[in-house]
Amino acid sequence: MRIVIAGSSGYLGKPLMRALEGHDLVRLVRHRPDEENEILWDPYKEPLDPQILDGVDAVVNLCGASIAGRRWNAAYKRRILSSRVIPTKALATAVAQAGVPTLVNGSAAGWYGDRAGVEVDESTPAAADYLGRTCLAWENATAAAEEAGARVVRLRTGHVLGEGSVLLDKLVPAWKWFLGGRFGNGHQYMPWISLRDWVAAAVAAVEGDLRGPVNLVGPTPATNREFARALGAVVHRPTPWIIPGFAVKIVAGEAAVELLRGAKIRPAALESSGFAYQDQTIFEALRAALPHR
Repeated sequence: MRIVIAGSSGYLGKPLMRALEGHDLVRLVRHRPDEENEILWDPYKEPLDPQILDGVDAVVNLCGASIAGRRWNAAYKRRILSSRVIPTKALATAVAQAGVPTLVNGSAAGWYGDRAGVEVDESTPAAADYLGRTCLAWENATAAAEEAGARVVRLRTGHVLGEGSVLLDKLVPAWKWFLGGRFGNGHQYMPWISLRDWVAAAVAAVEGDLRGPVNLVGPTPATNREFARALGAVVHRPTPWIIPGFAVKIVAGEAAVELLRGAKIRPAALESSGFAYQDQTIFEALRAALPHR
């Protein structure tokens, strides 16, 4: 297959590129191309020339500013939205014009907002909060490709647990200093998936016949309390503390919603496809992510 990938230099893009080796891979980049398989593009300045996609079997779009990388303010929230919607619209339009059969596009578990203990799946409507509205706009930006008949897959990704993840890089030092514990009451669900399962599911989305929204979360839902205990077990530290919500907000600002709220998300599409997880529990995912701790 000839596959064009946008966002290939990110945390998820790099391992996905490695997993897709053997295919004819083309990277859309915003820096001066220095490899034969790189093509310069800037979705904020001009449309993508559909001729670039001639003969392409699939386009993968993983573009988007980090949700967890920094504090949110009004300007950064606009960046979070625009960095997802603008590239997606540009790619979806070019996919439609070039007749590319498949578009695999990023999305996020933030679609579901705070659902307490109610189980949700891909049929559940978007939440009305900031992340829910952002995900809705992001997914709607694929419309041109879908209307042209492309198989569009929207990857609603939870917290990806792997070596080098932003979340674990922030939390592991605190846990190792005996400062670990649950956030707030710890009852909120924390959608998670191991990095290797995320990559395998994304490959299946590219190569297989999945379509529509696909929840990229682990098969066993876990609360924040269970995550805290599992991380403590992996790094061999107790987790006795209760970290109040106001303290999380002081550190993370509005981005704290990612840790203080959540949804019990069922990966119904992956289950129906027969996807085989390598990591069934959050403990297994953390142990794979932190093999030398």
